[in-house]
Amino acid sequence: MAADAAREAPLVAVLAAGSATRFGGGKLDAECAGKRVGAWAISAVARAGLEAGVIVVPPDPPAFATEAGGWKVIINPDAAEGLGTSVALAARRALAEGADLLILLADMPLIEPAHLRDLLSGGAAAATAHGLRAGVPAFVPRALLGPLTELAGEGGAGPVLARLDDLRLVTASQGTLLDVDRPQDLQIAAKVLARREA
Repeated sequence: MAADAAREAPLVAVLAAGSATRFGGGKLDAECAGKRVGAWAISAVARAGLEAGVIVVPPDPPAFATEAGGWKVIINPDAAEGLGTSVALAARRALAEGADLLILLADMPLIEPAHLRDLLSGGAAAATAHGLRAGVPAFVPRALLGPLTELAGEGGAGPVLARLDDLRLVTASQGTLLDVDRPQDLQIAAKVLARREA
């Protein structure tokens, strides 16, 4: 799709290229309440009524990404350099498709579909409130994607989002921003998801 032929639906990008060193590797494919950790982000997107988009992965992709039907897998050859490289890759892809961008992290299995819809509801830039900081999931209109395409290293989208004029901070339900970084986080997420899905 040409960049000037803008599409209505946002490009949803699930970032899944982290090294998971604190977890001990392989966290996105770890079993969590009957699904792989990374599959929960895919499920949230579908339940929000959004189109499958892209999953940004390292050169050795996690299995959940290759199993995600309808999603395009994009290899980030610079994944080892940090999260910023994956954000930049997703932003460049959105610009190439003439699309706005919704960014999620694959290691946040508790994100609720309603929160994703809330981010999109105003049509303007919106980020998830992490205390007083702006973070992901986040929605960025295509006209504002330029600075994200230049990210590199460990820096994520948060500082760039915080500098946007009229950024809307959206509060997620309590406890849903859990980042699975350690095995104990996986146990917490599994308990919450088992209750939610019961």
